[in-house]
Amino acid sequence: MAVKREFLKPSWEAQFTYSPAVITDGGRVVWLAGQVGIVDDDGKPITDFDAQVRQAFRNVGKVLARAGGTLKDLVSMTVFISDARKSQRFTTIRGEFFPDNFPASALITAAGFAAPEIMVEIQSVAVIDK
Repeated sequence: MAVKREFLKPSWEAQFTYSPAVITDGGRVVWLAGQVGIVDDDGKPITDFDAQVRQAFRNVGKVLARAGGTLKDLVSMTVFISDARKSQRFTTIRGEFFPDNFPASALITAAGFAAPEIMVEIQSVAVIDK
């Protein structure tokens, strides 16, 4: 069964690259554990916020691929960042991955993560075709 997705058109939310709601019908729900981006694909440490965000999204994409989906299947995400001053930067980078049909989202500043080098963690939900 093909998944039907209705992205409620954002108004002011568009500047922050998220939709107020995404409605789905059909498909399989995939709940993704939080993904971080502290090492690149070669295992080298990443210490730059922008690079960690991009790697975290790539890691989300890899998990989705294993489940039979892509980033386009994301319907919701909860994002945790270590520095509130980076919130606008995060939303700008998210726009690189989601130029339209934004997932619903929350952005939370966290006091700390499981490892001190983590600057961003993305937990998400996807709905993919069965």
